[in-house]
Amino acid sequence: MIQKTMVVGPFQCNCRLFVCPHSGEALLVDPGDESEKILKQLQGTSLVDGQKITVKYLLHTHGHLDHIGATRQVKQALAGSQISDSLQTSANQAPQIALHRGDEMLYQALKMQGGLFGFNYEDPLPIDHYLEDGEILHVGSLKFSILHTPGHSPGSVCIRLHEDQALGAQELLLSGDTLFQGSVGRTDLWGANQDQMFQSIHRRILTLDDDTRVCPGHGPDTFIGIEKRENPFLS
Repeated sequence: MIQKTMVVGPFQCNCRLFVCPHSGEALLVDPGDESEKILKQLQGTSLVDGQKITVKYLLHTHGHLDHIGATRQVKQALAGSQISDSLQTSANQAPQIALHRGDEMLYQALKMQGGLFGFNYEDPLPIDHYLEDGEILHVGSLKFSILHTPGHSPGSVCIRLHEDQALGAQELLLSGDTLFQGSVGRTDLWGANQDQMFQSIHRRILTLDDDTRVCPGHGPDTFIGIEKRENPFLS
């Protein structure tokens, strides 16, 4: 499995790429800013046998601007003509924009969100796929499951990559802005709910194995066991 992280934008969002080594299908999570940087990384990512990469989903942990700001530009580029020998971007294989329905209002309000920080955005493209709690997404041979973890926003989700030794995939959780190393997500934004977020963390996240790697939307990775023992917000 190929896994890469790109830190993008003034909010330093972790945009993450996962590629199945068998099929070349890829998942891109939280393309929040710097579309050119993201596309350059995609162009520079190739498989050993020369297999072309096809981005299947542009998947979002939630609808805040720093996680969706480059989605339009990335999809439009990938839906156009082929832009490199290592990246398959034919129009009939354009990636699907995926988001939980609970954050659709936030997603559609991208221009308003940007205005609050002095940023200008175009209107977002339509959502192609509404994520559901418990849903399984297959990206080539890679298996991901969706955990609806509301609190930071109504439609916040975490994305679990299931272990597959044959693919070199280790168990991990993309926690968005719900759980960070030594911290938790903000709950002073529209639609946020502190009690709901802590319920999500304790009931949906901390029940995973202690050795599960946690990959937040910002900052360094951590592990479930470390956060159970050391996160001051979870005592």
